[in-house]
Amino acid sequence: MIEAFLEMIGAERGAADNTLAAYRRDLEHASDYLKSSRGTALSKAQGDDIASYLSSLAVEGFAPSSHARKLSCLKQYFLFLYSENVRSDDPTTTIAAPKKEATIPKTLSENEVSRLLAAAEHEATNCKGTAKAKMHAARNHALLELLYATGLRVSELVTLPISVVRVGEPFFIVRGKGNKERMVPVSQKAMNAIQLYLAMRNSDERADGCKWLFQADNFSQPIARQVFARELKRLGELCGIYASQLSPHVLRHAFATHLLQNGADLRVVQQLLGHSDISTTQIYTHVLDERLHQLVNEHHPLASG
Repeated sequence: MIEAFLEMIGAERGAADNTLAAYRRDLEHASDYLKSSRGTALSKAQGDDIASYLSSLAVEGFAPSSHARKLSCLKQYFLFLYSENVRSDDPTTTIAAPKKEATIPKTLSENEVSRLLAAAEHEATNCKGTAKAKMHAARNHALLELLYATGLRVSELVTLPISVVRVGEPFFIVRGKGNKERMVPVSQKAMNAIQLYLAMRNSDERADGCKWLFQADNFSQPIARQVFARELKRLGELCGIYASQLSPHVLRHAFATHLLQNGADLRVVQQLLGHSDISTTQIYTHVLDERLHQLVNEHHPLASG
């Protein structure tokens, strides 16, 4: 029934390929445990079987967030079995998710982001290598400028179609999680970097049949996330930022953090990030707390006393 469940969330909910792959991994992980340790199939598991599986996650070293994600996946799976009359009960109804630890996402300072963008721009404008090397440098610069300007998820960024670029329109229409579309404004600096990159990209005859904005070297696929992440870490090392501190997701966090630090509303940031629930965006409330504390200290008449 795993395949049937995946077909359902793909067809009815418009789940992305990455989401489907994550659900498959979680369900197969649970299925393997139940077969080997409890002698039962996943679709026939009882409450104590599920409880045993969830207990094993802590022994294996899974974080509470992973534990909660796997339980959420199982709850959706068994709800599907119940709705399809495959089962007359749901063994997960009495199982509560573990409490997640409140974690502050990794981010970068505005100065660090400025250095990173400057390093990418310097490479793009001063590359003396082959035409391929020059295009790679221009692509890296455009990717970085666009990521920091929009806060896109890396999966959204690398799979942008060439059709999102419209002359004279300072925004992109992005298709995100759940196949939902949202409009994101794009800074002039990012648009300039994209136009310089496109001038090189479009000089290659293979570009005519390529539907991706940021294509791989073969022009038949988008650039891989891993390739972009590797280039990002390399650029970071050039300007003194450790590789362990840097990833596309960290730049997404920097986008949100810097907006909030400079006065943006949390609801606006939610819309720009493509979060369906404000609770997801509330990981940034520490930024609002810091800003509120600063405002009181700077403007309250008794603060200096």
